[in-house]
Amino acid sequence: MLGLKLPTDPRWVDVASKNLEEILVDHAYCEQKAASSGISLIVQYPDREKLVAVLTDVVTEEWNHFERVLAQLRERGMKLGRQRKDEYVVALSQHVRKGGHPDEQFLDKLLMCALIEARSCERFRILSKEIDDEGLREFYHELMISEAGHYVTFVDLAKEYLPHEMVKSRLDEMLQIEAEIIHSLEVRGDRMH
Repeated sequence: MLGLKLPTDPRWVDVASKNLEEILVDHAYCEQKAASSGISLIVQYPDREKLVAVLTDVVTEEWNHFERVLAQLRERGMKLGRQRKDEYVVALSQHVRKGGHPDEQFLDKLLMCALIEARSCERFRILSKEIDDEGLREFYHELMISEAGHYVTFVDLAKEYLPHEMVKSRLDEMLQIEAEIIHSLEVRGDRMH
C-alpha cells in the first residue's frame, strides 16, 4: 500500500485490539506530532509559498484529527495519558541527511513525513477491518483515506520543488529503509507505529 515494502506484522492488530486505550493515546500524540511537523516545515521554509499554503491545510486537518481522537477516548471513558517515545519515527529521522545540499535535507524531511503518513494509513486500514469496535472501525476507515491523501501531498510537494527523478530515487531508498526499520522493531500493541 502506497509503496510500502513490508506490510505490518499480522500479530500487531491482535495485540492492538486488546490495548485500545494505549493505541488511542499513542494515536492522539501521533496526530499532535504530525501537526507540529507541518508547522515546523512552514517555519523552516516560509519562502516556499505553495508549501506554506498546502501544509497550513494539513496542519489544520491533523489538529482536527487530534481533537477527534481525544473525543474517542472520552467517549470510552479513557484518558489521554502521557506521550511515549515513538521508536519508529526516531529511527526514520536518523536517515534524514544532515549537512550536504539543503535540497537533500528538504527532500528527506518531506519524504519522512510521507512515509509516516503511509504507515499510519496502512495501520488505520488494518484497524478499520479487524477491530471489534464498530465506531472505531468507521473512524479509522475515514482517517485511512485522509492519511493516504497526506502521503500524496508530501510526495507532490517534493516534486513541486525538486526534479521528479531525484524524488523517485530517494523515495525508493527511503521506502527500503522504512521496511528495514519496521522489520527491526518489536511488535507492540500499545503503539500506532
